[in-house]
Amino acid sequence: MKKIVLLAAIAALAVGCGRRTVYPDGIPQSYHAPLDKALDGSPQRDAWCEMLSELPEPQREGAAYVLSNMPRGDVDTMSVELMRENIDYAYRARERFEWCAALSDSIFFNEVLPYAVVDEVRDSWRGELFGLFAPIADTCADMESAARAVNGCIPRVVGVEYNTLREKTNQSPSESMRQHMASCTGLSILLVDALRSVGIPSRFAATAAWHDNRGNHSWTEVLVDSRWRITEYYLPREWDKAWFMADAGQADAEDRMHAIYATSFAPAGDRLPMVWNEESRDVHAVNVTRRYRDIYAASEQAMQSDGRHTRLSIVMFRSADRASESADRVAANVDIFCGEEQMGGGRTPSAERDMNDMLTLWLPKNRRYTLLYEGGDGQMHRRHVDLKEEPLTVSLFADE
Repeated sequence: MKKIVLLAAIAALAVGCGRRTVYPDGIPQSYHAPLDKALDGSPQRDAWCEMLSELPEPQREGAAYVLSNMPRGDVDTMSVELMRENIDYAYRARERFEWCAALSDSIFFNEVLPYAVVDEVRDSWRGELFGLFAPIADTCADMESAARAVNGCIPRVVGVEYNTLREKTNQSPSESMRQHMASCTGLSILLVDALRSVGIPSRFAATAAWHDNRGNHSWTEVLVDSRWRITEYYLPREWDKAWFMADAGQADAEDRMHAIYATSFAPAGDRLPMVWNEESRDVHAVNVTRRYRDIYAASEQAMQSDGRHTRLSIVMFRSADRASESADRVAANVDIFCGEEQMGGGRTPSAERDMNDMLTLWLPKNRRYTLLYEGGDGQMHRRHVDLKEEPLTVSLFADE
């Protein structure tokens, strides 16, 4: 009798949530070992196994993918109910939108299904954003038009604007929507999640520092017609035409601080350098710098030859009295606007750079531009310039 009871206990262990788990139907054999590794020693192992068993069979492989690639801290502490909700709404989007149903599992699992973008607080965003943006996506004929529609209306729909007074850099959607403000990182997280909520593959992209060390930036990439296209929270005129492309075109693929990375939920050979959390190794990423350099090089070549653009070059000196002296040049950040639209920006060269080296951008001809820069008094100054047919060089002065 004792022997029968012992054998029954061993059999129960073999099919339960122990080390030799027998996973339910719908989870391919290839996930079994990764799941065992991910769940081994987790205080939530039983709860995760119960969730896998209770999910509808078509959702189990996606759930296994996410569990297999979660950061250890999330495996141990994240709400299982939050995960259930995330999976449920992601599959609702797959059922509702033809473009999402047409995605390969690999794209859906890695670029739509994940519950988080970087290391933000894990919160319940998908149901709320699905409710806000699904009616908008319903009016669109295809994924590209849906992506443009969501991207174009998101500031109005969620009521969040860029503001340096936000509580922290890596805000979750609910944190940003509560404050009605966010950094470029928070805005990018919010846009990625809004796009994913309606089944549009998207990911977070960033650089830890521009080539001239004047700051970092984050934005969004969206997968359209099997190509990753560049956008950001405030929809640019066209894909791949964001205001920062001139800077991105000078990124350095060999230098982690000056390279450009795009996130991946699953390991992708590298990690995202996060200036707000430099010790973290949890956010996987792909080095995409060369693609950005190639895109900008092609764009610049086109602008040089299309007859509709010309060069605007900018240099700053300490004073107008010494404007011809190389040693009197000053490095300063300059942002260029046409009306309310930012067209680009950069840093003027310092005295150590070649005298012929200037901050140069190719811009549409016959427009008035506004240069926004910090003067020697620490205040922000504006200079209006009219760029006509011929290239223009503008000298700014720190003491004006």
